[in-house]
Amino acid sequence: MNSSIMNTYNRYPVSFESGHGPWLKSKDGKDYLDFAAGIAVNILGHNHPDLNEAMKVSADKIWHLSNLYEIPEQEKLAKKLCSLSFAEKVFFCNSGAESVEGAIKIARKYFYTMGETERNEIITFSGSFHGRTLATLAAAANSSYLEGFGPIPKGFVSVPFGNHEAFKNAINENTAGVLIESIQGEGGIRVIPEDCLRAIRKICTEKGILLIFDEVQSGVCRTGKFFGYEWASVKPDIVTLAKALGGGFPLGAILTTNEVAKSMVNGSHGSTFGGNPLACMIGDKVLEIIEKEKIITNVSVISKILFEGLSDLLKKHDNKIFGIRGKGLMIGIECLEKNSLITEQAFKEGLLLVNAGDNVVRMLPPLNISESDALLGIEKLDQALSNIKL
Repeated sequence: MNSSIMNTYNRYPVSFESGHGPWLKSKDGKDYLDFAAGIAVNILGHNHPDLNEAMKVSADKIWHLSNLYEIPEQEKLAKKLCSLSFAEKVFFCNSGAESVEGAIKIARKYFYTMGETERNEIITFSGSFHGRTLATLAAAANSSYLEGFGPIPKGFVSVPFGNHEAFKNAINENTAGVLIESIQGEGGIRVIPEDCLRAIRKICTEKGILLIFDEVQSGVCRTGKFFGYEWASVKPDIVTLAKALGGGFPLGAILTTNEVAKSMVNGSHGSTFGGNPLACMIGDKVLEIIEKEKIITNVSVISKILFEGLSDLLKKHDNKIFGIRGKGLMIGIECLEKNSLITEQAFKEGLLLVNAGDNVVRMLPPLNISESDALLGIEKLDQALSNIKL
């Protein structure tokens, strides 16, 4: 195919023309059960009527305003996010990478304003993923993503995943923040143990270090709580959100406290499109639907069904898959066969899955998926695994 699109994606040979709930229909009329959800974005599935209505109402009013003016929809959504969290201040942007980039700037500016101008290093963890900007790539320190993009921004210290001693040894007088995912998404659905998160919080408090949680993939109820870090009962200093927050519409946010936010004054950060009325009205509707439809309860119910179904598949296909990771509806299947082989076979069965690092296949279905569709997803994966001949 002679495409005018830059060749930065290895795309499946399909295009979709419509969707409803967890289902997509291709141009050739085939139905696909979407357990990718735009990579944890479409938490309410496709064509949710309430989201569609919110879009139409906002489109008939004002799509975009500069942040030079007051935006009531933005204020309303910010207050809701603060009420759901530790936060007292919110900055809106358009994506996960932007939210993490902004969080890095906020952490550094905080200490600069305090007179600690050399305190600008951020500790991160191997296997992490924080976005595709130069700073967020530098934070993750994944050499395959960084190749060819030098010079790479400095000020990031990556320590091995799960090595608490290495983490403690990396702390010095220049450490400003710790940037961590409660569950590494792109890294392979690697769950950070709750006691580990509590230990990191304790050290950050003792050393006066800002704890930044990247909840771009794990946030907005994906794990069975609104934020993934809530499982450890810790309080962050900064949190980044995106993906699910707009239910499919580009919307990101940085949440923080009054204390941390005080360094961000007029002109210190900005976004042309961030917090526009259309995005914020949709984000507000997403939060309304989450409460109205008891989404967190559904995540708990469906998660149990999927984990039980996958446990049965582990026994049946123990020469192809060997483990299950994750929480809620952020699920990783550990593969003996190459993960791409499994996702390709699932695709042929009409089931959309997502590859991740560590040879893991991700299941990230919409959070409002029904029990019957969840069971059908297990059936389709079972068939896909059966079709792989060794």
